[in-house]
Amino acid sequence: MSGRVLIANRGEIALRIQRACRMMGLETVAVHSDADRDSRHVLNADIALCIGPASLQRSYLDAEAIILAARATGASMIHPGYGLLSENADFAQAVEDAGLVFIGPTAASIRLMGDKIAAKQAMLAAGVPCVPGSSGALPMDPTEIASIASSVGYPVIIKAAGGGGGRGMRVVQNEADLAQAVQMTAQEAGQAFGNPTLYLERFMSTPRHIEIQVLCDTHGNALSLGARDCSVQRRHQKVVEEAPAPGIPEQAIIDLGERCAQACRQIGYRGAGTFEFLYEDGIFAFIEMNTRLQVEHPVTEMTTGIDIVCEQIRIAQGEALTIRQSDIVPIGHAVECRINAEDPESFTPSPGLITRWDLPGGPWVRVDTHVVTGNRVQPYYDSMIGKIITYGPTRALALARMRVALAEMQVEGISTNLSLHRSLFEDQGFNEGCVDIHYLEHWLEREKKL
Repeated sequence: MSGRVLIANRGEIALRIQRACRMMGLETVAVHSDADRDSRHVLNADIALCIGPASLQRSYLDAEAIILAARATGASMIHPGYGLLSENADFAQAVEDAGLVFIGPTAASIRLMGDKIAAKQAMLAAGVPCVPGSSGALPMDPTEIASIASSVGYPVIIKAAGGGGGRGMRVVQNEADLAQAVQMTAQEAGQAFGNPTLYLERFMSTPRHIEIQVLCDTHGNALSLGARDCSVQRRHQKVVEEAPAPGIPEQAIIDLGERCAQACRQIGYRGAGTFEFLYEDGIFAFIEMNTRLQVEHPVTEMTTGIDIVCEQIRIAQGEALTIRQSDIVPIGHAVECRINAEDPESFTPSPGLITRWDLPGGPWVRVDTHVVTGNRVQPYYDSMIGKIITYGPTRALALARMRVALAEMQVEGISTNLSLHRSLFEDQGFNEGCVDIHYLEHWLEREKKL
């Protein structure tokens, strides 16, 4: 390939995309804030351009500045990475309107899946299993809402149609608390997302969080790359991810993956995407689709051998997928730990100068990071500073390699969550697998009491 890709992101994912571009013979443009001018992906880019001060709103979230930078540097494609503007339909549309290629789905797909009510209706139409709940937006009449909740069965969860990332949700145990919960959630949703529309679903008490990774081209091909388990979470934020999802029958994952691929064909989806499900008592229930590259994509790459970022770029260039579903046979097991610059007990962000940064090594150990000794972790951005990924022919061996990797990694100058990971990977319940989404928070509470 030839051409130039502007990377509209920062940190480890910007460096990850840059490496994929270089491997494919593509030049890269790094846009950055003034605070990130010494970041590795900036120093390694073919062209680097400062687009604003440290503030996210005035740099990485400034869509107009990013498009102007692409034009000024001759970039024909823009890769948004994850977070920031990656699921912003207006940005995707503006990129296309400027005559540039957005390395991701269409604006229409982003809008469809960004509206949780519309997304659920689209999935039901495609035969994807969903959580029982309201058929659409909740009505205004409290009596009608109470009737819907009663038919679904308590406990229920009230959700914002435009929500995400664990925000805009409230669990209701009984009818007496319903009206107030609806009112409060609508107010929060209006303030946080500019959309007070709500819907209601049955609350699943001890589910696992299971994902299906998909790749789709513009020629009608859609593939499932298997499942990930992302149940180890704190306050709805993932901490550890693994692939494949342990303890779930392989045929169940194959069948679910085909339904997800068929849903992509029906809505005309292109690029990489992730279907997220709750899984309880052998039942999958769709909750949302992420229309972007995921933080945890490396565990799927390690078990399938597919470079998801390279495939994203090829799809955006109009190429047809050369992989067939029969070619995708996940082998072995991979696990990923998110390394955050934060206090391991209070989880308060820990910006500052890194005075020591020793990374693990050895066979089947991958570290995705933009950090080196002497870097300063900025207080303006997300606290994740790296990811450790280990692979093994079995889950037990992948976990064993992760224990060694976590022991080898040494960081000084700032606080990190390394000690949390080290303790968690010694926990019997976690090592046995199949933990639910509440496991980590309950484990943290137990640890505090010891």
